[in-house]
Amino acid sequence: MKSIAVVSSHAALNEIIERACAEFNGEFEATFLQRADQTIEHLNYELPQLTLVNCSDPAFSAAQVVGAIRQDPWLHSGGLILVYDQQTSCLLPAALRNLNIIATIEYGRLDFYVPRLLRILSTNDAILYQRDLHLMLGLNLSGAFALDNDPFDLTTYANLITNFLFNANLLDAERRDEFHLALMELLINAIEHGNCRISYEEKSAHLAGGGDPMELIRRKNEDPAINRRKVHLSYRIRPYESEFIIRDEGDGFDWRSYHLPVGEAGLKEAHGRGIFMAIHYLGSLGYNDQGNEVRFRIEHRSAARAMVPEMFADQEEQIVADGDVVFTEGEKSSHLYYIVAGQYEVSVRGQRISTLTAADIFVGEMSFLLNNRRSATVRAVGPGRLLRVSKQQFINTIKHKPYYGVFLARLVAQRLVRSHPA
Repeated sequence: MKSIAVVSSHAALNEIIERACAEFNGEFEATFLQRADQTIEHLNYELPQLTLVNCSDPAFSAAQVVGAIRQDPWLHSGGLILVYDQQTSCLLPAALRNLNIIATIEYGRLDFYVPRLLRILSTNDAILYQRDLHLMLGLNLSGAFALDNDPFDLTTYANLITNFLFNANLLDAERRDEFHLALMELLINAIEHGNCRISYEEKSAHLAGGGDPMELIRRKNEDPAINRRKVHLSYRIRPYESEFIIRDEGDGFDWRSYHLPVGEAGLKEAHGRGIFMAIHYLGSLGYNDQGNEVRFRIEHRSAARAMVPEMFADQEEQIVADGDVVFTEGEKSSHLYYIVAGQYEVSVRGQRISTLTAADIFVGEMSFLLNNRRSATVRAVGPGRLLRVSKQQFINTIKHKPYYGVFLARLVAQRLVRSHPA
């Protein structure tokens, strides 16, 4: 069951959410919250997989709720859905920064898009619950999506993939934004020019008349033959890089004769720079002969730093080099280590049993919690950074924010499942 925290006092909105959840036979369970303090307490202790915030609700401060999530990186693994109206739409750009946004939905389109969003999330757990799945599967993930011919779908999937890579500490914040922009451009091209067959001239005329490009796509989708088309997105996420393939069901294009826009004239064009921007941020693109399939990859940044929880920000930072021993098997345990960056080999009696990264969050937590001696030796593989957290500081942290203890318990449970598969 997937838990959804619905932060809204609006009866009609809540009814839409309740009705949509009922369509999935108990897969989604919604908890309705109407005050900011009540919401923050619920997020801290329940750690829901999804949080939906009605940004225009006068009964509470949406900014306070969103701000509380932004300030605590350990709340970022769940997805955030923002509902807005005409008056609050101007506030969205600031609200979107440094958050795991899954979707933004205009209030007037909730009836149509909420069931659609839940369907997407129902069939794509692997890419939604970033940190949990990353720990369970050891960072080797692959899969494929069939996107409906709709801008909402492509935005949702682009958010899911980009936020997965960021929350798994495979991309830093700057690289996340660059990759998201490139991915969006390629997905839009697949729908717009591939499936919908919108030509450069047709789009230019539409924009010149003050038209919305997304509305042009929706108009094309009124043709049942076009509406049935899909965009196929497959991915393979490895420790050091991710590979993607996007294929549309259109006629393709002559990519061999495509010329990138250059000079001042090219920069002034109202559109047509999607491939240029994708190449700029991704380095290179590969096409099939027909031109309706594009392949690309993005290298992960091995030194990408984890977002450090505020309570640990003042702890002693330990910089390690390749081969440095963090602690040895049998020594007395007095600290655990928060992984900021790098990879760490764990070995028992000289045999390697696993490798930890920043997505694993802690190293040394078992003996730390049990007051035992270290059960393994941990050695750095390449350069890295750790925060050395004393038992006293960790206990004080849990007293201040008890839900950190719940998070650590979940982390330990996931480690046990991973090391003792059924």
